[in-house]
Amino acid sequence: MTEYSIKLVRLGDMQVIADLCVVPIGVGTSVSREVAACERVFAEAGLKTKLHAYGTNIEGEWDEVFAAIKRCHEVVHAMGAPRITSSLRFGTRIDREQHMEDKIRSVEEKLR
Repeated sequence: MTEYSIKLVRLGDMQVIADLCVVPIGVGTSVSREVAACERVFAEAGLKTKLHAYGTNIEGEWDEVFAAIKRCHEVVHAMGAPRITSSLRFGTRIDREQHMEDKIRSVEEKLR
């Protein structure tokens, strides 16, 4: 191994918190029907979610979250959307367990 080699360590199930914004193109002005379909996909996958005005926060195991995002795209295409553009931000941490509520509570405590 050189000083530039990377040692990969399997840490078990890696948890992720993602922020997804799905924008179907070619379905008209309103996309609430398609967003609702994605919300159903996430619920069926057993993922923890929080819908907000411009997307959905999704929390769960890495492979499950990304499989559900793929399934969301598949379902929206099956509904008739010829194109979809999505924005995705996500984060992981391995030093401790953290959930969406923890991140929000941390900021809210500083506002007091």
